[in-house]
Amino acid sequence: MSLKTDDPNYFAHFYNQTDKDNKKKIRILDSTLREGEQHPGVSFTTKQRIQIAWMLDSFGVDQIEISPVVSPDHYQATRTIIKQGLRADILAHVRAIKSDIDVAIDCGATWIATYMGISDIHLSAKLKINREDAKSRALEVADYIRSHGLKSRFTMEDASRTDPSFLIDMCKEMNKRGIERISIPDTVGIMNPRGMYNLVKMIYDNIDRSKSSLDVHCHNDIGLALANALAGCEGGADQIHTSIDGLGERTGIPALAETAVALTLIYKSSNDFRLHMLKDLSKTISEYTDLEVPESKPIVGDSAYKHKAGTHLAAILRDPSAYEIIEPKIVGNRRKIVFGELAGKNGASYLLSLLGLETGKHEAETMARGLKELRMGDILELYLDDKLERKILNNASPKINTKE
Repeated sequence: MSLKTDDPNYFAHFYNQTDKDNKKKIRILDSTLREGEQHPGVSFTTKQRIQIAWMLDSFGVDQIEISPVVSPDHYQATRTIIKQGLRADILAHVRAIKSDIDVAIDCGATWIATYMGISDIHLSAKLKINREDAKSRALEVADYIRSHGLKSRFTMEDASRTDPSFLIDMCKEMNKRGIERISIPDTVGIMNPRGMYNLVKMIYDNIDRSKSSLDVHCHNDIGLALANALAGCEGGADQIHTSIDGLGERTGIPALAETAVALTLIYKSSNDFRLHMLKDLSKTISEYTDLEVPESKPIVGDSAYKHKAGTHLAAILRDPSAYEIIEPKIVGNRRKIVFGELAGKNGASYLLSLLGLETGKHEAETMARGLKELRMGDILELYLDDKLERKILNNASPKINTKE
């Protein structure tokens, strides 16, 4: 076997088993306009909601949800967005109550997403009804939606803490009624990936998949939302709920950027996402919410493609794929090099070349030692312009001259 492959990620894909021919398309529903507005302190204007919907549609998500029952502004935004004729399905998200369904219908919705907490703790603490009453109410609403000829999704809220027999029974009943999508949420973020796989697989094996497909809606309370969502898709779901930058209740849900790149790069899902929009989507939401994007945020953070350690710089300056699994420009981000006490000889040599100075071994070592002895941490951060990018990508970066 050759020790070198054309794709630096080849063996990673081999271990991930994404080189197989049985890859399936995993869709994205974005909930920035619903779950995202449940993030503390976040509230969009009607104009902003419409702009976000257009951007999400242009990016390539499959469905967008928004709740028309929250306020008159949300109602107006929902009506307006539905009239835009976007490619993505627009789901009017409402409670499992007939009056809420009527509001969604009045908005012109062709897709209705409704939900009900079905775990014992939700039934007792929130709804104050028993399982029989919950089932009766849910099925009555499902029948009401179907009687209007609308497409629908039913969310089994708090599914991850629901008695399996009751959860399966509810899913089967929705499946019999031809509800197009059934959402299985980990509402409180308590699952691990194996558990989420088991949960979704159990439901997947108990329904007629020709009638209903499965969504996963995972919360990030202990940082496992995206891992759990992907595990749920391996268990049979084919759609993940996201929001831009992962906004949502408490610590939110999977971030759109991380999910889209994972599906494209790792899971080889055949989506047609415009990945170059990811940075701008994040920036737009940050401006609308006044919430700063953490520098270390995967994909869209300013540090996502920032290289600092000397050994890293030495490799990056020869071939960026040594430490980058996807080029920054593909996701709308930029590569940045940090010069300071960790830059090492190769980083120091590159800095000298940018300054038009000698890059011999002695000069590079002197510069590296000087940067270290300053003990000032990072001295200079440099975004690479197109000319410098080409220098690196063409392996034309300066080499240390070992001749004195």
